[in-house]
Amino acid sequence: MALVDLLDRLLAGGVVIKGDLTLRIADVDLVRVDLNALICSVGPAVGSPFEDGRGSGTHEPPGGTA
Repeated sequence: MALVDLLDRLLAGGVVIKGDLTLRIADVDLVRVDLNALICSVGPAVGSPFEDGRGSGTHEPPGGTA
């Protein structure tokens, strides 16, 4: 299976990435990083939050302003 095909399958269904990283010295937590990410494709059925072109994530109602 090619890498492109694998990525296409993963993005079509979505991928959840979760992880924790802790930097500890002498039983003292110095840095803690928590990662939670959802990666999926956006298509016509699920509109992009950036389709208004401003990148604000807000949409104007059809035929008017918000």
